[in-house]
Amino acid sequence: MKKSNNCRLLNSKLMIAGFLAIGGLAGSCDSLLEEKPKTIVTENFYQSKSDFDAATNAIYFPLRMVRSEQIAILSAHTDWGYGRGSRAQYNDFQGFNPTNINAAAERWSRFYEGIRNANIVIGKVPLSEELTEDEMNSYSAEAKFLRALTYFDLVRNWGGVPLRTELNIEQKDVPKSTQEEVYTLILADLADAELHLPTGASAPGRPTQWAAKTLLADVYLQLEEYEMAKMKAQEVMEAAVFRLVPIASVDDIREKIFGAMLITSSEEIFAFKFTRQTGQGNGLPWILNHPSTGLYNFGGAYAHYGDATNPFHKEWDEGDLRKGLWQLVDFGLGDSTIVNGKYAEPQAVDNTGAGNDIPVYRYAELLLIYAEASVKVDGPTEENLEALNQVRRRAFGLDPVTVSEKDYVLEELTSDDFFDLILQEKAYETQFEGKRWLDLKRTGRAEEFLMKNKGITIAEKHYLWPIPLEELNFNAAMSPSDQNPGY
Repeated sequence: MKKSNNCRLLNSKLMIAGFLAIGGLAGSCDSLLEEKPKTIVTENFYQSKSDFDAATNAIYFPLRMVRSEQIAILSAHTDWGYGRGSRAQYNDFQGFNPTNINAAAERWSRFYEGIRNANIVIGKVPLSEELTEDEMNSYSAEAKFLRALTYFDLVRNWGGVPLRTELNIEQKDVPKSTQEEVYTLILADLADAELHLPTGASAPGRPTQWAAKTLLADVYLQLEEYEMAKMKAQEVMEAAVFRLVPIASVDDIREKIFGAMLITSSEEIFAFKFTRQTGQGNGLPWILNHPSTGLYNFGGAYAHYGDATNPFHKEWDEGDLRKGLWQLVDFGLGDSTIVNGKYAEPQAVDNTGAGNDIPVYRYAELLLIYAEASVKVDGPTEENLEALNQVRRRAFGLDPVTVSEKDYVLEELTSDDFFDLILQEKAYETQFEGKRWLDLKRTGRAEEFLMKNKGITIAEKHYLWPIPLEELNFNAAMSPSDQNPGY
């Protein structure tokens, strides 16, 4: 690709990531790479649209940067994935050692940094004398969507947490809220986001009404409010805005769904955007890849891997193209060791400079959320079976919307059988997207599948991550009794 085209792609990715001030997009490619203040969040009284553009952009930075590590850790907490080196301790399922307690604290801090930045936007927007009502609603809705997403990450991994909002932003000491209270805020934020976000993204990587509905469907699924989860997922499906990307090969998965050069796709509902720039790239491809695969031009840490003898992998149909993302690589742990090449990046600028975006929600997952919620409400039907079969067909390189010999047949399935197929299909589809461990916990199936596929029992303390000692030490509204069990 010529330099001008590279620059054009870089400019697009940078704009999508939201790190350039509006009006500062003109000029050479070199000028775009200059380090200038891009996350301007202070306690200033914001007035202008450009002020709120900068403040809103600042919400994304900590949430993007924490995502790679968050997904890597969640992928070791599964029945199919393993961590290596300091991450090997995650494989024990006995809770965190001091090293990984500190790592969890860093993720906690990033999440709350994003929440603080969102709170500033939410709190300052109503005070502006320059914004129109529609602009106020739009900025607030985007910030509330991101805040809801972040608290959803926090509550599922840590349980009850301090609820820091625009109303208590000046307070250092905030008590631990119950999980129910956290979910109440999440649902309120998403109700506002659903109402005021646009139906079309202002730029790829910005949330839409459909992203809010999808997140709502997932939250309702977590809360076992299946009728509401079904309804929200169905609203996205009936809008006919998204469709599965057709594939015919393993390379198509890497390039057309998760490719480093991809701006967006027909199935992307919401994703965190990255670009080939030091400090702005995705670190997950380097974490996952092994140098022998040639899929990452800076080698790779191969810090997370699989085992071909694990029943999860042995029982996976060979014709499934997603299984082809795994490759045998013996790096001292045995000749059945496999590494995943879902995120390939042959032109990264350094170990953390990959251009691959990290999906938060894709249409494939939305179809499976609908299928699960619907089967809980209605039992197996032609409609929820079709949602499942679309994902399955695509995985075998078939037309997602055309009946095929790979389809599951309604008459052969009980509700329990169907639910198991949905759970397994989602496990195949969303590997290294941070979904499986949360699904196993949510459905109460973690102990079952970890014993079946890894032969491991799970300590009770492993189900929730430890609240950082810094939070307990410096937040006077919390005490050691607020720590999660086992820590």
